[in-house]
Amino acid sequence: MTGQSDAPVAPGRSGLAGTIRARLERIEDGAIIRFAFFALLAGTIGVLYVDYRELNANAPQTLTAVPQPILPPATTSDGDGRPRPPITSSPELLESPLEITLGTGGILRLTGTIDPGASARFASEIEARGEYVEAVQLDSPGGAVDDALAIGRLIREKQLSTRVEDGGLCASSCPIIFASGVQRMAGRQAAIGVHQIYAAALGGNSVDALSVAGVAMADAQSITAEITRHLSLSGVDPALWLHALETPPDRLYYFDAGEMETLNLVTDWLP
Repeated sequence: MTGQSDAPVAPGRSGLAGTIRARLERIEDGAIIRFAFFALLAGTIGVLYVDYRELNANAPQTLTAVPQPILPPATTSDGDGRPRPPITSSPELLESPLEITLGTGGILRLTGTIDPGASARFASEIEARGEYVEAVQLDSPGGAVDDALAIGRLIREKQLSTRVEDGGLCASSCPIIFASGVQRMAGRQAAIGVHQIYAAALGGNSVDALSVAGVAMADAQSITAEITRHLSLSGVDPALWLHALETPPDRLYYFDAGEMETLNLVTDWLP
């Protein structure tokens, strides 16, 4: 007696195609649309990532680092500031993170670049030995604007004087600190200058190109408003910062003695 086998019979080509077609027909249209959407989204993310890598690789170095050299040249001599006065401090010293040392006569010396975190170190020094401090002497190419403002606010709060001697430098964000003194003393050959703020000066260790494209303008306007308000509260003409806005970050606008008096930046000249 013959029997029939229960083993499944492999479908032929027509049977296989029918099976696939039947399964596809059972998939909801919504599922197909969702699959297509996520596939398109994944492709878009991939393209954006490639574009981001290329944009970030080609971003100007001034977005992520302090413009070099540490002492950029002065603006042109046709009415746009004076030539850079002689500076006695070495570039290596100026490039170093801000060093805070208490000298004789109650003078607290701030020398070097205003690095992120410098304001916290300054506040600790004032808390520990502020009773001995009468004046803050500056020799700095500038640096982080937020830290410069914080140092300046504390100087104004403590009613300290500020000073920049002949041969000394106070550039970029450093004049914000100098302007904070209740008495602002400088040598007539002190190098005090400003220029436009740039991404590295706004704080943080690095800024990617996409972030800069989205927030740099807003940040610059906000920090400029804060600087001009700080200058006004310190008794300095906020018009001082117009020279900063007009000067590219790879150059410096050095004030002459007449400008520093007119803007009330200097209250007393050092002998």
